[in-house]
Amino acid sequence: MARKPVKIEKPSGKLGILTPGMGAVATTFMAGVEAVRRGIAQPIGSLTQMGTLRLGKRTDKCSPKIKDFVPLASLDDLVFGGWDLFYDDAYRAAVKAGVLERALLDDIKDFLENIRPMPAVFERKYVKRLQGENVKRGKNKMDLAEQVMEDIRRFKETSGAERLVVIWCGSTEVFHEPAAVHQSLAAFEKGLRANSPEIAPSMVYAYAALKLGIPFANGAPNLTTDIPALSALAVKQRAPICGKDFKTGQTLMKTIIAPGLKARLLGLRGWFSTNILGNRDGEVLDDPGSFKTKEESKLSVLEYILQPELYPELYKDLYHKVRINYYPPRGDNKEGWDNLDIFGWLGYPMQIKIDFLCRDSILAAPIVLDLALFMDLAQRCPELARKGIQEWLSFYFKSPLHAPGLYPEHDLFIQLMKLKNTLRHLRGEELITHLGLEYYD
Repeated sequence: MARKPVKIEKPSGKLGILTPGMGAVATTFMAGVEAVRRGIAQPIGSLTQMGTLRLGKRTDKCSPKIKDFVPLASLDDLVFGGWDLFYDDAYRAAVKAGVLERALLDDIKDFLENIRPMPAVFERKYVKRLQGENVKRGKNKMDLAEQVMEDIRRFKETSGAERLVVIWCGSTEVFHEPAAVHQSLAAFEKGLRANSPEIAPSMVYAYAALKLGIPFANGAPNLTTDIPALSALAVKQRAPICGKDFKTGQTLMKTIIAPGLKARLLGLRGWFSTNILGNRDGEVLDDPGSFKTKEESKLSVLEYILQPELYPELYKDLYHKVRINYYPPRGDNKEGWDNLDIFGWLGYPMQIKIDFLCRDSILAAPIVLDLALFMDLAQRCPELARKGIQEWLSFYFKSPLHAPGLYPEHDLFIQLMKLKNTLRHLRGEELITHLGLEYYD
């Protein structure tokens, strides 16, 4: 039985997408959108552009494209800006990143050269392997936040954007646990004025965006909005938040393979993972503090999917190890090796080997696009915006933000079902449960 559709404002005018960080991921995303707009490439990997969802019974054969089902912003209406530690415009940054072929970049050089980074908020203790050049100065972190807010206002005026979304595409910060300054908005704002060392640069960006009522998505495993202060600010300002850490290479494989092992009740004794990668991401993760942040994000996935407390015979003693190795010759073309020691009927051992030669930014770019469009949709939907955390977007993250008291859902297929059912709910359509009872009525 159909329900009444949820109120969603129509997208009007331009949507501005701002990225703290204009390195490999951000420039691959920006260049890719422009290439699609010019008809020289396809938006492969983008759920918003190529994905469909089923409505009604299977026999109805009704599966519209998602972009035709919900009122998303058009690619033609997207405008881009960002901040970075380096002075390079998007064209020069993309050339240096080495992700996309030079011929493609040269075809859209005129577009990319006009995207120039604003000075970044940077504190080297949080990203030790980089040295900031194009950085902001201020008397304290509140001053820096106000500078970011002024950047946002100026970008909105000069770009003609009606609405904005901010998506963190910067580096992984050192491992950081919640402190007293993170526990309330009042404490956090006091900490900004007092220049608290517990407030990371990513938190300054998030605070600035949320204070202006702008959605903020966290593409790195940084603590950022995963604290009571900024979660409360998001609810107060009705600004959607989501994160954290884009689910791309090795962890994407884990969220595909692990649910299959559990579904078949196959045991798992050990899962060893190692990566080699170059580029700025690999250089940053070569620092033990930044690696610790990434490691925590990667390690949490299997525990939540396999639920060893429910299946102790199969997963209680699982040994899970993750390694990341900086290897400059590989550039953005990351390679992930996995060895799985599994066991089946009567405890007999087996093994699975995975060698995923992936392109990290190629996998991340469509995630940035989808998040920008879905977060803008959430901002235009009062029912979603008032919640702050957008759990329905867990599909895109290694460590999904979730409501207090709940555990995060990591199973990729459950995440996709939740996302599509959320869209069905918004449009007043029946949710799909896959019960198939129509054949027994």
